[in-house]
Amino acid sequence: MDGKRKDGMRPGRRAGLRAGAGLAACWLAGGGLLPRPALAQGFPARPVTLVVPFPPGGGVDPIARLLSEKLGKAWGQPVVVSNRPGGGSSIGTGIVARAEPDGYTLLVTANTFAMAPHVLPRNLGYSFDVQRDFTPIAMISSTPMLLLAHPGLGVKNARELAELARTGPPLAYATSGNGSPMHIAGELFNRAAGLSLLHSPYRGVGPALDDALGGQVKLIYLGYGGAKPYIETGRLVPLAVVDQRRSRLIPDLPTMAEQGFPGVFVDIWFGVYGPAGMAPALADRLNARINAALREPDAVEHFKQRGELVVGGPRDVLAKATRDDYERYGEIVKRFKIQAD
Repeated sequence: MDGKRKDGMRPGRRAGLRAGAGLAACWLAGGGLLPRPALAQGFPARPVTLVVPFPPGGGVDPIARLLSEKLGKAWGQPVVVSNRPGGGSSIGTGIVARAEPDGYTLLVTANTFAMAPHVLPRNLGYSFDVQRDFTPIAMISSTPMLLLAHPGLGVKNARELAELARTGPPLAYATSGNGSPMHIAGELFNRAAGLSLLHSPYRGVGPALDDALGGQVKLIYLGYGGAKPYIETGRLVPLAVVDQRRSRLIPDLPTMAEQGFPGVFVDIWFGVYGPAGMAPALADRLNARINAALREPDAVEHFKQRGELVVGGPRDVLAKATRDDYERYGEIVKRFKIQAD
């Protein structure tokens, strides 16, 4: 990337690593549990910024604001949420990729992070390597993707939908746009079921959901968190879990594979990343603090009400999920020749 030395580091990165090494020594000397005075003199000594590469009010924003509250209280320092949308998430993501690896600038994002490099053209600014240019910090939560129908369509599961699609008029499914996880889910279902459901891309989840609720489009792929209130009121009918296994959030809903459509699954998860080159001890410390926040009862309840499951765990959990999704969706995007708008 621009501004890097020949050895791959950005200007100032060596200083950041030396500072991280000093922090690691202090952290290890205290067994990882520093008293409040020592913590105030170490990290964080100033406000921390959580960059969200999407507009306020989306699925990622409430997660960042919960972390902001929990981390700010624990650290005694302001933790500021900065929404930096645009460029298919490349603007906010790029801010973190170019930041110093000192823990003061972190990215809170969805796993579209691992898909975007495959569907967004490099000339739009998405030139980041998701495995090379970032440090995985912590997995936050997950929610299953669902295939849902307007009740007027009269189907109750994916098998009935497939039968109707083969004999009835053409049907379309709404998504948040070309190259989105919903689009990928739709293409996987078409292939598994031998269908040609039409893709109806919108400029975001909101407009797609509005038309699905109004019946202008009869089908939509949506995360359970966003679909939950409409399922409860009967305005949308869940047809299948687009995941490898049933979710305990909606345990009675069978998966696509259980209904005869194997290989149709798309993950939805959220995580926190830092810039590349972060000292492992600092990244581990951030991970431990985030995990502690996720275990607080009100945080667990917050995610439950949102239709999400707390994941947490060591940094390797996020690193593996990122790597797996990057490889899997890269192959899918290439196979179906999917491109963003």
